[in-house]
Amino acid sequence: MNLNYFISSRLTTHKQAGFSKLIVRIAIAAVAISIAVMILAVAISNGYQREIKNKVSGFHSHIQISAPTQDHSYENKPIVHDSVFYKKAASISGVKHIQKFANKAGIIKTNEDFQGIVLKGIDENFDWSFVETNTKEGKKFSVNADFNSDKIFISRSIAQKLKFKVGENFFVYFIQDPMRVRKFVISGIFDFGLDDFDNLYAFVDIKHIQKLNNWQPNQINGYEIFVDDFETIDKEIGLIQNILPYSLNIQSINEMYPALFDWLKMLDMNVVIVLILMLIVAAINMITALMILILERSNMIGILKSLGESDSNIVKIFLYMASFIILRGLVFGNILGFGLGFLQKYTGIISLPEEEYYLNRVPIQFDWIDFAWINLGSFLICILILLIPSSFVSRISPAKTIKFD
Repeated sequence: MNLNYFISSRLTTHKQAGFSKLIVRIAIAAVAISIAVMILAVAISNGYQREIKNKVSGFHSHIQISAPTQDHSYENKPIVHDSVFYKKAASISGVKHIQKFANKAGIIKTNEDFQGIVLKGIDENFDWSFVETNTKEGKKFSVNADFNSDKIFISRSIAQKLKFKVGENFFVYFIQDPMRVRKFVISGIFDFGLDDFDNLYAFVDIKHIQKLNNWQPNQINGYEIFVDDFETIDKEIGLIQNILPYSLNIQSINEMYPALFDWLKMLDMNVVIVLILMLIVAAINMITALMILILERSNMIGILKSLGESDSNIVKIFLYMASFIILRGLVFGNILGFGLGFLQKYTGIISLPEEEYYLNRVPIQFDWIDFAWINLGSFLICILILLIPSSFVSRISPAKTIKFD
């Protein structure tokens, strides 16, 4: 039998005195709260980054291919649809979907107001899943290669500003020579929760864009490519570049919106700061608790030393006791952290102002590998830090403690 473990287990299960009992409970509570905060911080950060990435890439795709350009115009130069490249790109492992697009800027004018807008032209192969998920009124319209649809899908912010409803029609003016006008009928209203997109974009049949620009039916602005895993975008870009014509440019969503994704990366730094602070709180409380336990058991330490027990073995006794306290804290912390996390995930009890955070509630995403590292790392770091106060055992004199008793 491991004598050190046996003594520590007996001391742990033995009813503590009033003050030491309080200190131990405080230490357990500190570890539990620290672990719960760390779990929630990581879950919220992961969830928030996932939701924002899904929203931005859901609208603009993960990878975009177009003609090279030096400006940031909404209307890039046209390219000729390459059916060979299209099929090869669609067959690449990791590529989920590929679709054509074309953009055209215009102005909506009513009797009372006007609004700038960018029409995003789509074809019959457009993936409506993201738009349908965020549809508030109406439904998607059909795009057919044989005829031109006059339907339009607009955002709720534009509809509210111009007082539009599903089924109503309006005119869009295009500033070019000569000026052109198109009449559209509202098929549906979406709300992505991203003001940069909601205040600007609408979906129409791509043939409108081609006719307004005097393009041929096979001319487009480019391709949008969706991948299975956001984290493997660079891998898919490398495979696509092997078959990409030299005249075309390829960009990931990270390159299209660098400021947004740099901001998301800053969230990771905030989480690291939270983790460090919580570890410090837990460690300080554990050091305090261990010091009190050592002082309280100084007579026992003196007796063990007089019987020939080494300092290192006595230290192990208190490290075992500290381990029991930490493990209890980890159990209660995980119950608290995951309990609150699941409550928020399935009820959305804590809401957010969508105009500021792009989401209407606090998102939660559990990554079990991260949480395993939180628990394991917290336990090991606390144990290593507790080696410092444990060294106080070597300073206790058997003669003084036994005589004092």
